[in-house]
Amino acid sequence: MKKIDLHLHLTPFQLPKLGKINLASAKNMIPHLDELNIETGVLMSSAESGLPFGTNKANKKICDKYPGRYYWMCNISPKGKEPVYDRLARYKEEGAIGIGELTYNHKLTDPFLQEVFAAAEKLDMPITMHMSPEEGFSYGVVDDPGLPMLEDVLKKYPKLKILGHSQAFWIEMSSDAPVDKEGRNSWGKGPVVPGGRVPELFGKYPNLYGDLSANSAGQAIMRDEAFGLAFLETFADRLFFATDMVNTDMVFPLGSWLDTQLASGQLSQEAYNQICFGNAQRVFGI
Repeated sequence: MKKIDLHLHLTPFQLPKLGKINLASAKNMIPHLDELNIETGVLMSSAESGLPFGTNKANKKICDKYPGRYYWMCNISPKGKEPVYDRLARYKEEGAIGIGELTYNHKLTDPFLQEVFAAAEKLDMPITMHMSPEEGFSYGVVDDPGLPMLEDVLKKYPKLKILGHSQAFWIEMSSDAPVDKEGRNSWGKGPVVPGGRVPELFGKYPNLYGDLSANSAGQAIMRDEAFGLAFLETFADRLFFATDMVNTDMVFPLGSWLDTQLASGQLSQEAYNQICFGNAQRVFGI
C-alpha cells in the first residue's frame, strides 16, 4: 500500500560517509523509498542557512529537481534581518508546506517561539516540533513533564496545527510517564497505563496532530497493541505516517506493522488510508 513519508532528512548530492554520519542523497534514496512503498517524502529542514545540506535552500533545490516526489518544510532562526512573519511568508511562497522540524532548544514560553507560533497560525503553516525534556540536555523545544506548556500553546493558537514528535512527546502516551530527563528522553516500554497526557491532549485539542516517525512514535503505538490500535482509530484524521530516515540502511518497523494490522483486519482501511497518505494530502496539500 502506498505511503507518504512526512519526515525525511536527505542531501541534494551524495556526501561521503564520515564515521557514524551517513546521509543519503535524494536521488540515492529513491530506490529505498520504492522498496518501502513510499511514493512521496517530505524533507525536514535543519536550518535557515549555513549548512551544505538540510537547509531551506537545499531542500527547495531537491524538490525543484524532483517535483512531486519530494516536498519540503522550512526552518527559521531567531537571528534574521527580516521579521519572522515575513521570512516564513517568503518560504511558503517558495514552496514550503510547513515548518519543521522545529528544534530551538528553549522552553515553549520563549518569546521567539511564541512569535513563530503566531506567524505560523496566520500563515496556516503546520509545525512539526521535536521536543526535549530540558534546555541544554537534548535538542528540541522544551516542555515540562505532562506537557503543560504545549497545552498552553494549543489553547493560545487554536488554528495552529502542531505535530508532536520525539521521545519527550510520545513518552507521555502513558500516565506513568517518567519525569526525570533521561526517562523522558527514552522510548516507552510495556503496557500503556490509561490517562496519559498525549491521548488527553488529542481528545481536548483538535489542533494537535502526531508525527509517527522514529522509534519514539513507533514504540508509543506498538508497545501495547490494543491501546495503540484504538489510538490510531480514534485519532486517524490527525496522525501522519513518517520515518525520520536519513539513509538507505534505515528501516523503522511501524510501516510494516501498519501493513500487517490492515491485512489481519485489526486496523480499518479508512484509518490506514488516512494515516498513510490521506491526511498528508488533505492537511499539507501533497
